[in-house]
Amino acid sequence: MARQLRAEQTRATIIAAAADLFDRQGYESTSLSDIVRRARVTKGALYFHFAAKDDLAQAIMELQSRTSRRMAREMDGRGYSSLEALMRLTFGVTRLSVEGPVLRAGLRLATAGVPVRPPLRHPFTEWLELASARLVGAVEESDLHPDIDVDAVAHSFVCSFVGTRVVGRTVEPVAHQPRRVAEMWRLLIRALVPVTRRPHYARLAVRLEREPGPV
Repeated sequence: MARQLRAEQTRATIIAAAADLFDRQGYESTSLSDIVRRARVTKGALYFHFAAKDDLAQAIMELQSRTSRRMAREMDGRGYSSLEALMRLTFGVTRLSVEGPVLRAGLRLATAGVPVRPPLRHPFTEWLELASARLVGAVEESDLHPDIDVDAVAHSFVCSFVGTRVVGRTVEPVAHQPRRVAEMWRLLIRALVPVTRRPHYARLAVRLEREPGPV
């Protein structure tokens, strides 16, 4: 049992080291030797868990997917409206991206064209599905204009959310990202939410920007 725990801890250490390097210097510019040095493990330990650098990339993207889906289930189970659940999901992912490198690395891998091996789906495809389901719910709950094109809005939403994170990490400290996500939501609320519901969701965006930790 102790041996299994050590193996799991070593694997987690290797993933964290690879995520940090992929995030800071990119997938192509990172070698397995770089990861070994950063993780402070032997090459044998690395190869015991991962046969190639691509396996590490897949593990990071799988963690990203698992985290997003887990958070989406948690939000859906707390009785929030569909739109609030989507807002909280974006702020939750953003907070985790600020706190650790795995989700930042997952985003960089996704935008760098690193192939995703089945059965894992591309992160952007997954986000389109997560957003579409909650946007449909928001229309049914009268929190969005009834005549919106859900597919078009979901596409624009994912582009905005991904773009906000990519541009933000490039031009300013990553700690500023919750503020940028709040700015994104203020624009979306003005465009999509009926006038009578706007104040509620505008206040929510302000509150979620300021809330520390999980939302």
